[in-house]
Amino acid sequence: MTRSTPVADAGARGTHLSKIPLLVDVDAHVVEPPDVWTNRLPERHRERGPRIVHAPAGEVKLVGATYVEAPGTEGPDNVAWWFYEDKTVSLKRYVAAAGVPADEVTMTGIRYEDMRPGCYDPVARLADMDLNGVEAQMCFPNFPRFCGQMFLWGDDKALAKLCVEAYNDWMVEEWCAGSGQRLVPLCIVPLWDPALAAAEVRRNAARGVRAVAFSEIPAYLGLPSIHSGAWDPFFAACEETGTVLAMHIGSGTRTPQTSDDAPEAVAGTIIFGNSAASLVDFLFSGVLHRHPNLKLLYAEAQIGWLPYVLERADDVWLTHRGWAHGQVHCPELPSSYYYRQVHSCFFKDPVGVHLLDKVGLDNVMFETDYPHQDSTWPHSREVAAEHFGHLPPDQIMKIARGNAIELLGLDLPLERPAK
Repeated sequence: MTRSTPVADAGARGTHLSKIPLLVDVDAHVVEPPDVWTNRLPERHRERGPRIVHAPAGEVKLVGATYVEAPGTEGPDNVAWWFYEDKTVSLKRYVAAAGVPADEVTMTGIRYEDMRPGCYDPVARLADMDLNGVEAQMCFPNFPRFCGQMFLWGDDKALAKLCVEAYNDWMVEEWCAGSGQRLVPLCIVPLWDPALAAAEVRRNAARGVRAVAFSEIPAYLGLPSIHSGAWDPFFAACEETGTVLAMHIGSGTRTPQTSDDAPEAVAGTIIFGNSAASLVDFLFSGVLHRHPNLKLLYAEAQIGWLPYVLERADDVWLTHRGWAHGQVHCPELPSSYYYRQVHSCFFKDPVGVHLLDKVGLDNVMFETDYPHQDSTWPHSREVAAEHFGHLPPDQIMKIARGNAIELLGLDLPLERPAK
């Protein structure tokens, strides 16, 4: 059986590489330096705020998308552990996998010196971006989790709020400040209070932040659903300030599972299902109708699943209008809200590129996922060439950088050929 892809042969990378401009990457990750919170929290909170402790490795168990773990009691202190209140989380190899052979990427705990400095140091990150042909990059959190839900789980909400603010101050004032706008700030919010979340969006928008991390499915975190209306003050703040709602796979914490005894590969394959569910939530909730200028970004979700989900949502909206309540909050076809307000990014999805006319040329962007194991670093431009280097130059430019520049309001030229 022959596998069909949009490119003719394996030599397409080299053939099309010169057509790929410098990338604008909307989904990478940062491993926070050890002093992010110890340098910024009031002294009275530092013993319970996030801090690094070196201790022996312990047993790590993944339950859904949550780690249940604690430092070991014997052996060398060869693992960096995050301590926050009574919670402990190890720094793991697979979140800092850049440059590491695939067979060596495991759940094993490591120290900072065991990873590339580009994982946590902004100057080294810019150098790794240069190696990869990336001009600008937006990074999701590591320790706070993809939408900051670690602080949602904090017992002391006053401390948790300070931790959110400290992270955002570090993101703006340290991680991004000296990069010449090459590192694009992405902030988090106090998820437990939509009014506080709205205020934090406005605080950061006032200093140029144009994206905020949010959960794909907040109900999975025990929070009000997208349908409840509880988030409208937060969505209104995002719309008012032009702040993009950025949702990473896994940001609902609960991942799709088929059975307790299925290997992790099953969840790793079907994890995009949460993004699909999230999109359908937004399409039928009325949120995008009430907030027509609100923009959504799905990170690391890939794009090949989108045409079917949109087609199915439109059919349910029309065919089952008598009982499914699909038109109650959405007077327009669900797909019309998608094409107007939703973006998704990919890095390994030739099928999605093949369906680009239905996915929407204006709705997709390329990403690198640095420094995770899935990352295409340091060959992201080559992978881009293989996936969409056969397209016309104007379409290549949109996918590689133009759509991201427009969505995030970046002060970058739409065209930037690689050297």
